[in-house]
Amino acid sequence: MTGWIDAHHHLWDLTTVHYPWLMARGVERFFGDPTQIQRDYMLSEFRSESAPCGVVASVHIQVGAESGLDEARWVQSVADANPDWPMAQVVFCDLTSTDLPNQLDTFQDLPTVRGVRQIVGRAPGEDLQTGTNLLLDDPRFLVGLQEAGRRGLSFDLQLIPELLEKTAGVLAQAPDTKIALCHAGSPHDRSPAGLNDWAQRLCAMSNLPHVSCKLSGLGMFDHKWTPDSIRPIIEVCLEQFGPKRVMFGSNFPVDKLYGDYASLMQAYLDLVPTEAHSAVFRQTAARFYDLEVPQD
Repeated sequence: MTGWIDAHHHLWDLTTVHYPWLMARGVERFFGDPTQIQRDYMLSEFRSESAPCGVVASVHIQVGAESGLDEARWVQSVADANPDWPMAQVVFCDLTSTDLPNQLDTFQDLPTVRGVRQIVGRAPGEDLQTGTNLLLDDPRFLVGLQEAGRRGLSFDLQLIPELLEKTAGVLAQAPDTKIALCHAGSPHDRSPAGLNDWAQRLCAMSNLPHVSCKLSGLGMFDHKWTPDSIRPIIEVCLEQFGPKRVMFGSNFPVDKLYGDYASLMQAYLDLVPTEAHSAVFRQTAARFYDLEVPQD
C-alpha cells in the first residue's frame, strides 16, 4: 500500500530565507554535526527520497528561520509551484507576542498553514542556554495556545521528557487546541532506566485526548540507531496513544545525518503492526493537518 504522509520534515533554500543555525559553521548541536546538511534542501530532493517509499504528501515544519513569516511565505510558494504534491505547513510564531492576533491573521492568509510550532525544549544542555523552558511559566503562552485553538490552528510541541508532566498541566487548559507531540517527546536517555522514566512521564500527555504523537526524529539522540534500538519507543507510543493518535515523520533532512530515507521508512513499516499502517502512515496526519491525500 502507498499513499503515505510524512508528517514532519523540513526544506530550506539558503539563498531565499536566512537560517542562523545553518550559517553557524563548526558548531556541534545536540543532534550532531550539521555540516552535511548546511546546504539547500529542496522539495525535489525530498520527493526523490520519499516518493519511492510510497509517500505522496507531507507536512513542512518550521526550522529556525530568522523570520518565521519569510519562511512560511517561501514554503507557500513551493507548494503553489508543486500542486501535485499536497503539502501543509506548521509555522513559527511567538505565542507570547503582544500582537499575536495580527500575526496569526497574516499567517492564516497562506492556505497551507495548519498550525504553529514554538519549541519548548530541544535538549538539556541547549535548553539551559536558550531558556525556552521558561515559556511554560509565562501566562501569555497559555493564552496564545488557546487563541490558536480558537482559530482552528494546531500546535506542534517539541520538548524533553523532564517537561512532559508540567507541560501537560498547561495543555489541559487549552483542550480545544490540537497538539502534536514532536519526536515522541525526545527521549534523550536511551538507557533502560531512561526509557522507563520517559514512558512513565509520557502518560501525562497520552492521557490528554487532544494530544497526538509523532514517531519522528528518533535518530537525534541515537545516531547509530537500529530497528531494535527504536523498537521500545515505537511500542510505548502505540500502546499509550493508539494508532489513531500516532503519525510518522521522517524529520528529514536532519535525520538524514543518520541514514537514508528508505531504511528509515522500512524500519518503521516493520516495527508498526500492519493493521496500524493506514492510521500511522496516513490517516492520523491527514485528519490532524486537514490534508487531502491521493491514494491508490
